Amino acid sequence: MQNIRSVFLLLAGITAFAALALLTFSVTLAVGGILTVLMVGRALSLKMKPAAVRATAQSKAKANTGETMRIWNDGRGTIIDL
Repeated sequence: MQNIRSVFLLLAGITAFAALALLTFSVTLAVGGILTVLMVGRALSLKMKPAAVRATAQSKAKANTGETMRIWNDGRGTIIDL
């Protein structure tokens, strides 16, 4: 009787250990997947960031003197240098 009880407790312990190991593995895999998706999303969002665009135009007042009016977009707004 004692031997049967020991075998049953051994099997219950092994089953509990295996269940906890499987739970730990699945949680680790889920967290790793979430972090991977977040890293890929961040990399793609930084890659699609618009680049600064530079352009020049001449104002009517400075057209006679030969100076140019500078206009550019630094990504945060358009800047006009008169």
